Amino acid sequence: MSGHSKWSTIKHKKAAKDAKRGKIFTQLAREVTLAAREGGGDPDMNFTLRLAIDRAQAQNMPKDNIERAIKRGTGESKEGATLEQIGYEGYAPHGIALMIETITDNRNRTVAELRHVLTRSNGSLGEGGSVAWQFTRIAYFMFPSEGQDTDAIFELAVEAGADDVVFDDDFIEITGPVESFKAISDALKTAGITPDESQLRMSPNQEIDLDEDQALQVLKVIEDLEELDDVKTVSSNLNMTDEVLARLEAETA
Repeated sequence: MSGHSKWSTIKHKKAAKDAKRGKIFTQLAREVTLAAREGGGDPDMNFTLRLAIDRAQAQNMPKDNIERAIKRGTGESKEGATLEQIGYEGYAPHGIALMIETITDNRNRTVAELRHVLTRSNGSLGEGGSVAWQFTRIAYFMFPSEGQDTDAIFELAVEAGADDVVFDDDFIEITGPVESFKAISDALKTAGITPDESQLRMSPNQEIDLDEDQALQVLKVIEDLEELDDVKTVSSNLNMTDEVLARLEAETA
């Protein structure tokens, strides 16, 4: 799991370097709108909306943008098309399984763009259920380890229902069952900790090892998918080794 935190850090650096903040704001606004539509516009009563707002604020998204996205979701504002969240399954090159979560206002466009990225790299979209059995949805949190009391974090996480806490040199990762998500999130907030990542994500039941060149090819495909406007997250069962991550970090520097 620790490879995920390093990979996320590399992606954040690359996104900043490539000046993709406009795209990030678009994706975050969609999350806020969808959450408000499904659970109402009060973040104190709508936990999903609260998390979406927290993520938007963590990216320094302007308050006006967040408020407009909430109003679109509640129907106070009629601007923008209707959004829906759709999950897709498929394969990257070398048999790596992919779970792709999207937020879209046009599912035909989304499918066409996903298929284009995958087929040009010898991957493919699959039928529903074709790879989902290889993943388990979990609660996932990641934040910097600097200045944190590891014993206190471990106790906090376990009391909130976490299954595992991983302490890396740079990051702490907490994982648990889906039903523990709110309790862990609330516990971190009470402790004054704002995670860099807090989400329900698809975790592979077993990871697959590839050689460095093959792994980099797969990660390039994942990057291409994540650059699509409609794509929210991409999960895979690729084992991201230290060697592969080191090469990626060198390329990003």
